Amino acid sequence: MSLTRTLIALVASTVMLIAAVAAVWSYIESNHELEELFDAELAQSTRVIQGLVHHLASTGSPEQLSGILQQTLQLPEGALDEGDYDEVLPDGTGHKYEKKLAFEVWTPEGTPLLDTLAANDDLALKPGYAWAEATGFQWRTFTLQDPQTGYWIRTAQREDIRQELSQQLAMGNIFPLLIALPLLVLAVAVAIQLGFRPLRKLEQPVRHMAPERIHPLNTQHAPREVSGLVMAVNGLLERLDDALDRERRFSADAAHELRTPLTALRLNLEKLEATDPAKFRELTAAVDRMGHLVEQMLLLSRVDAGVGFSPEYVNLSDIVAQSIADVSPLALRKGIEPSLEDSIGQAMVSGQAALLNTLMRSLLANAIQYSPENTRIDTQLSADGDGFCIRICDQGPGIPADHRDKALGRFGRLDQRLGSGAGLGLAISRRIAELHGGALILEDRPDGQQGLCVNIWLPVRTPA
Repeated sequence: MSLTRTLIALVASTVMLIAAVAAVWSYIESNHELEELFDAELAQSTRVIQGLVHHLASTGSPEQLSGILQQTLQLPEGALDEGDYDEVLPDGTGHKYEKKLAFEVWTPEGTPLLDTLAANDDLALKPGYAWAEATGFQWRTFTLQDPQTGYWIRTAQREDIRQELSQQLAMGNIFPLLIALPLLVLAVAVAIQLGFRPLRKLEQPVRHMAPERIHPLNTQHAPREVSGLVMAVNGLLERLDDALDRERRFSADAAHELRTPLTALRLNLEKLEATDPAKFRELTAAVDRMGHLVEQMLLLSRVDAGVGFSPEYVNLSDIVAQSIADVSPLALRKGIEPSLEDSIGQAMVSGQAALLNTLMRSLLANAIQYSPENTRIDTQLSADGDGFCIRICDQGPGIPADHRDKALGRFGRLDQRLGSGAGLGLAISRRIAELHGGALILEDRPDGQQGLCVNIWLPVRTPA
């Protein structure tokens, strides 16, 4: 689970939920306020007509009043037709919304002087707001009576235009919020990413920390919320470094202490073997195996600690060829023919020549040890991606696929009857490959014959 993604999802969903509630609330409130505004405008228009009627009624007859109202408030016939115009009518004669407004005027006796509404149902003449149906539409009406002249005036507005304008204005309020919402979510994601940058900076040293180079984390730039965790991790790293150091010192000291008595024992056995070779030959061989084990333990201790590892630019082709030449006498004793196929000629890598030579000689010696007499050991060097691949294939018994992980471990001998090693050769070889930024893999022979292929991949340059 990613804490960054979880926080981004939670904050983004919360922001979107709040924005959705705010948008719905804003839309409802905007519609309500606009309806109130339209009703206020409807009442204001009615009072304007009331003033006009009051003035005309005091200066002329009802017939003159009706004519003037018809000329002033009745739209021309052409203006009532639907056209392809936008808002303004052709020739600037008005606005298309004018036909969605209607006016009615009655005398005190109830005689209509003006009726542009043509309502289907006669409405009772009573002041206030009401609804009427005319020309297939719902109309919002406001009616009042002039207290001085007694004339009734009604102004009407089509409901669809009210809804259209309300929705347009309400969406105008919501639209900026909808545009800003993705930007707000993006800003939240960026802010969370930036907020977790100090944690990612703490992660990098731990990710690339090697067992031989354990060091405490820098607490100077650690966030205050995780400073306790960083201090706890530093304490753990310090204890781990001490434990590994004690283990390395113990292995090295034990191996060093064993070398002296083994050397003395070997010298004494050589004197006794001269008197009775058959009796002391196996004991001498056992001491030799123990001495070889001690040497491997010393080498493994140095490799684990990375002591003296100073990489330089070396030619892998020369190292592989030299390693084959070094083990050739051992191969000739069993009639084994080692071969080299180098398709590069100059494979430059960053590493330590002595360790790479140890790697090759250990693998070749293992192949010779476990191969039958009069067989072949084929070594290939080729380019592979961003590095080079060394493949060593023998014709020995091989290693089953489900036992290869054990064989690569320390003291991982599968068959005690074969060979005389202690099971550290493959472990040392893999550690040297890892120290150079590479990998060691055990595979079957690609030609289907019996045997084992050891693949070593090394990068062109060792990662920092």
